[in-house]
Amino acid sequence: MNDGHFMPVLGLGTSAPPQVAKSEVEEAVKRAIDVGYRHIDSAYVYQNEEEIGRAIQMKIADGTMKRGDLFYTTKLWSTFFRPELVQTGLENSLRKVQLSYVDLCLIHFPIALKPGEDFMPTDTHGNIIFDTVDLCATWEALEKCKDVGLAKSIGVSNFNRRQLEMILNKPGLKYKPVCNQVECHPYLNQSKLLEFCKSKDILFVAFATLGSDLRKKWVKKDRPVLLQDPVLNAIAEKHRRTPAQIALRYHLQRGAVALAKSFNERRLQENFQVFEFQLTPEDMQCLDGLNRNMRYFEEDVFFHHPNYPFRDEY
Repeated sequence: MNDGHFMPVLGLGTSAPPQVAKSEVEEAVKRAIDVGYRHIDSAYVYQNEEEIGRAIQMKIADGTMKRGDLFYTTKLWSTFFRPELVQTGLENSLRKVQLSYVDLCLIHFPIALKPGEDFMPTDTHGNIIFDTVDLCATWEALEKCKDVGLAKSIGVSNFNRRQLEMILNKPGLKYKPVCNQVECHPYLNQSKLLEFCKSKDILFVAFATLGSDLRKKWVKKDRPVLLQDPVLNAIAEKHRRTPAQIALRYHLQRGAVALAKSFNERRLQENFQVFEFQLTPEDMQCLDGLNRNMRYFEEDVFFHHPNYPFRDEY
């Protein structure tokens, strides 16, 4: 990364729909660490950091890994964007996950919400209550968290080019974002944003790399299932690999970091085998051709906010 630290190129995503028991997340993290994953991605708003923390502490205690082997990411939720709340938000995550620092803390989404207990604060009419916070001020507070050692690296998530440039061009910028974590898969290949991030030495981290679980409340229910795509499956058959392995390998060969979410032991192992084969230039071209600029996560409850990131081309 641009600050000298390193991020494993394959990570475990841990967001899960509410009907998935939190204990399943804990078991999945333990299984993933046993398989070899050392990059775990979570967020305050996922409400599972306590379970992840227990799994991490257990795997450190039994000698499977040391804390220094682990790369743990959390994300600052939108109700903590006021500068005086940023450190509190990060410390909440640290306490839940039982760590003294995170390897990476991201601004989760570029829209501030009213501070409080609710993740999605609403008024009596059910309207979301936004907060007027300058994202640059949030970034400055996050820089201070890095300075005091609560986060080794800091970055952003779901930012478009314009919002990235706002941070990069901020007067007195101390640390530029090490990464931008965004939805990316063959149906939304984000080629322009990927190239922009590369040009600024910002790592491009892809989530929803395998499509998404349609049970998640913010996911559009009418979306096609990516892993059933005939082109993806034909390439998988050619290489004698799974469609998920092809989708993940696609990101790695584009120079992106890929997050894969699976709690199933066999699929965790299969996904970790993406380093064992290569896609051909023709394969990559076919996968590029699947792009339809289609999002699983539109977050359209924020659509009318001026900071809504997905109205821009990229």
